[in-house]
Amino acid sequence: MSASTVTTETLCPPAPVLSYSPVVLRVSGRPVDLQVRVTAPVSGTGLPVILLSHGHGGSNFLSSLYGYAPIANLWAAAGFVVIQPTHLSSRTLGDRLADAPGAPFFWRSRARDMTHILDRLDTIEDTVPRLAGRIDHDKIAVAGHSLGGWTAGLLLGARITDPDTGEVVNLIEPRIKAGVLLAAPGRGGDILNGFMAERVSILHGTDFSTMTTPALVVAGDKDDSRHFTDIGPDWHADPYHLSPAPKSLLTLFDAEHGLGGIAGYDADETTDENPERVAALARLTSAYLHSRFQPGNHDWQTECEALTTGPRPVGRAESK
Repeated sequence: MSASTVTTETLCPPAPVLSYSPVVLRVSGRPVDLQVRVTAPVSGTGLPVILLSHGHGGSNFLSSLYGYAPIANLWAAAGFVVIQPTHLSSRTLGDRLADAPGAPFFWRSRARDMTHILDRLDTIEDTVPRLAGRIDHDKIAVAGHSLGGWTAGLLLGARITDPDTGEVVNLIEPRIKAGVLLAAPGRGGDILNGFMAERVSILHGTDFSTMTTPALVVAGDKDDSRHFTDIGPDWHADPYHLSPAPKSLLTLFDAEHGLGGIAGYDADETTDENPERVAALARLTSAYLHSRFQPGNHDWQTECEALTTGPRPVGRAESK
């Protein structure tokens, strides 16, 4: 994408937003306090919430409450309160948790962080300036990128067989009414044959057949995760194909794992930097969630129809 195609409108939220951090939540038994960032529109009431789970990339700060500003700001401008925890897997916590139970991925803790946030939503609302009384506590969504997308899947009902104990674990959070999985890992088993497959053993026992909560799965058609599997970008569409309806799948054209750069502005680990793609993704995912939360809202249908028009479609959508 040439610099001439990047506009101020593409890069900046169309409406003013406020961002506040850290909100510090003390959680019994957690080795460090749970810190979250809250990004919200400056005005409006009855605001739905998006819980955003970060990935597990190689950078120091993107995988924490400090990351994902490109998508978080656009979601807030679209009328959502975005809450981002720093999971225990974050590199910002250094080596002090290297020997803690659950390291290095802390998969149970990642999901439970979101439950703790919902348990303390009143506290968060009262702590953030100008936010009190503006949240609709019945309109909760979860979103996540990469490993965060896998975490979101657990909260939506996907189950995992614990590789250490053989226990089938159910971490569904019934207060979450919809989800968005961004470049999430797909199925496990024998297809996990890359060099990371043995290291990330938690992915082998994922069962999407129990992921019953409505969700939008987003996959890039150039997101070829050979370090996990050689089946190609279709792997990231598994959460859609292997879960029950109602589900939708958004396939972004020419998108790699960074989906245009959702994890950070000008981030070195983004291999497909494209602000227009990020803006389109924010618009489409916002439309999907608004349609889930507002009876009679047809934003998602309208956006899907628009994908088939114009000289440069950003992707394709399907639903079941």
